[in-house]
Amino acid sequence: MPVTAAAKAGKKKPVARSRYSKAEIEAIFRRFAEAEPEPKGELYSVNTFTLLVAVVLSAQATDAGVNKATPELFRLADAPAKMVALGEDRIRDLIKTIGLFKTKAKNVFLLSKMLVDEHGGEVPDDREALQALPGVGRKTANVVLNIAFGQPTIAVDTHIFRLANRLGLAPGKTPEEVEKRLAALIPEPYVRHSHHWLILHGRYVCKARKPECERCLISDLCKWPDKTAVAPAMPVAFGAAATRESDGA
Repeated sequence: MPVTAAAKAGKKKPVARSRYSKAEIEAIFRRFAEAEPEPKGELYSVNTFTLLVAVVLSAQATDAGVNKATPELFRLADAPAKMVALGEDRIRDLIKTIGLFKTKAKNVFLLSKMLVDEHGGEVPDDREALQALPGVGRKTANVVLNIAFGQPTIAVDTHIFRLANRLGLAPGKTPEEVEKRLAALIPEPYVRHSHHWLILHGRYVCKARKPECERCLISDLCKWPDKTAVAPAMPVAFGAAATRESDGA
């Protein structure tokens, strides 16, 4: 019997599975944890509010670029009420070296006002409340919930999205798809720090244009067909040490 158009339309494509077994995934994150037990985000901030602002400013921009602009901004306004008093025009002047600075200045001003008006000047520890703030999407909320409040969230940025698909760890067509699959795969003890490990690994070792497989902690476990090394590197090639060695690429 021929398959009808309706039947074809209703047929779901099979979900791409991880290339790794539970034991292999546990080994990957165990190595990351041993190399960098307490990984840190690289955005400059002085408190929870400035962390939120920094993450909002980092959308479609590099952490390094944001970090050049924010010290003076946060010196002048390290709390929502101070940011509101600073005003949108002054905020815009202070962050004009960051991409999309006009829109971001407006969002920072409005989210600060909303925090004052609706949250007593405090950053909420609730995803729904965070995502209701101007300029705050799921990734930004996940970063704040993770770093500021210690929640086991996974913030999927471009590095994590690339790694999840390149390595076949948690293939997905969207960041949220990848997030859900990673959350389901990563052993519970490693979930909280997992996005930091993956971001650092993607930023300094498994780079977008030219992965440095010879510096990879998990090259023996990696199932990327085009990898150029099979022996794992020493832990010095990861995390903070890798950051110091890197040229920032």
